[in-house]
Amino acid sequence: MSRANRVSPATSRTAAGHDPADPDSSPDSPDGGNVDRGNLDRARVGPDNPDPNGPAGPRAARHAGAVRAGPARGDTAPSGDTPDPDGPEPPAAPRAARHAGAVRDNDLAPAPGAAPLRRMVAAQAVFDGRGLLRNGEQLLLTMIIPILLLTGFSEASVLNLGRGSRVDFLTPGIIALAVMSTAFASQAIATGFERRYGVLKRLGATPLSRGGLVAARTVTVLAIEILQLVVITAVAFGLGWQPHGGWSAALALPLLVLAGTAAFSGLGLLLAGTLRAEATLAAANLVYLMLLGLGGVMFPLSKFPAGMRGVLELLPISALSGGLRSVLQYGSGLPWRDLGILAVWAIIGVTLAARVFRWE
Repeated sequence: MSRANRVSPATSRTAAGHDPADPDSSPDSPDGGNVDRGNLDRARVGPDNPDPNGPAGPRAARHAGAVRAGPARGDTAPSGDTPDPDGPEPPAAPRAARHAGAVRDNDLAPAPGAAPLRRMVAAQAVFDGRGLLRNGEQLLLTMIIPILLLTGFSEASVLNLGRGSRVDFLTPGIIALAVMSTAFASQAIATGFERRYGVLKRLGATPLSRGGLVAARTVTVLAIEILQLVVITAVAFGLGWQPHGGWSAALALPLLVLAGTAAFSGLGLLLAGTLRAEATLAAANLVYLMLLGLGGVMFPLSKFPAGMRGVLELLPISALSGGLRSVLQYGSGLPWRDLGILAVWAIIGVTLAARVFRWE
């Protein structure tokens, strides 16, 4: 074969687009020499020939170096990270550390502990007051019965008081009855059933002490009594009541009400702390009716026999109604004798209740 014939196939292959130095353009490939270089590059990847685009290739190495080098000289620093001209800025604190510092500045951690005594007493007093006003039986005993007695006996000619006005005689006695209804009967019944159902036992497990509980009950009783006093005096003025007495009456009225509240509260707690709930209910209602009829509330003590009158005058309801009547009806000064009787009853009742009261 001549030299021209031997060169002709190579020349023809070169003219057809085949480079002898490029093995990828082999005419033996299935597509006649038009082979995808990407497929062949991936086919040649191996331990001795790493992928230039892979994690171990030169492109990945260049990218890792760029990340370690940081932004280029002409790039702008991120907002808030302005470089210090005197030297490189120390690395910023991690986000978790900054968040921890903010939490320490605004400490949101719970701080367990009892509330102040004043706040606990006020909360308990509000709770007791709402419960008492929502109870129909207690509302009947403390508000409705006194108002009905005042209205009925003032208009009906049942009492023979001579030339005196019936409403002037009845209003001080009804005020005393309202104090007894709230401080004695209502408190004794409510406390007796709370002791039976374990309410007092659960309250003993709270931060509120027994002294705080007694203070809350006292505040509740006084608040209800103020409400009673406002309603009863409004009804009495509507019926034509004309109270007497000046500054002495303004001073004697709160003193008598406070002394009567202390006396009846001590007796009510003594009753509720020693008897069962059912027995307390029966005894409180019985004492309420007896003192209503024998304590000078509806009838003057002068109507009773002389020997019996001396004993009845020593009752707390007699001292309270008599003291209020002497101030509001006759305009007398401070009734020291009646205040002394109420103080003695208060000392006896509170002392005995503190000694024998059972919380469970």
